Amino acid sequence: MIHTMSLIHDDLPCMDNDALRRGKPTNHIVFGEETAVLAGDALLSLAFQHVAISTRNVLPRRVVQAIAELGSAVGSQGLVAGQIVDICSEGKQIGLDELEYIHVHKTSVLLEAAVVCGALMGGGHAIQVRSLRKYARCIGLLFQVVDDILDVTKSSEELGKTAGKDLESDKATYPKLMGLEKAKEFVIRLADKAMEELSGFDVVTSAPLYHLANYIAYRQN
Repeated sequence: MIHTMSLIHDDLPCMDNDALRRGKPTNHIVFGEETAVLAGDALLSLAFQHVAISTRNVLPRRVVQAIAELGSAVGSQGLVAGQIVDICSEGKQIGLDELEYIHVHKTSVLLEAAVVCGALMGGGHAIQVRSLRKYARCIGLLFQVVDDILDVTKSSEELGKTAGKDLESDKATYPKLMGLEKAKEFVIRLADKAMEELSGFDVVTSAPLYHLANYIAYRQN
């Protein structure tokens, strides 16, 4: 629900102003800008409500920790911070540090929250949670670097969203700042780093996380 909220709001005319998402017209194109804003707001509140009332057989303090994790991810130190810097950087020359800040706070924090909440709810101890947090941050940044690459190498039909949007709006991207080949090399390094964080876990139980990192690195849309 939180991820869907972020996409609905990100597509708004006052944000990225995108008309295509997953091969279909975006929410505000179909239902209007006002409805899209409210739909996103509703999804955000529903996410917290769901965690609060639907979680069973988990220690109350862990539920509170999970809710705090979600709040941090979408708030002024997370998603909102990344979006503000992203908007303010349009048409400006920024470096790799600023670009990483944007993507860590717009993309990585959501994956990080999902993984960390799972670890908390599942009874993970502090060291496990820390390793999984680092893993999630890596795959979140990995997702965005791959997204930047696909934006300049694939068509709108292949992506299911408007291709070349970042170039059109003069946004900084990894291919733009590093070059396409260096960006592809960065993808491999991030995937390897993510998998290294899983070395302390059982190979069988952590297999889905290995596969997720690999999928993100080599996805085509």
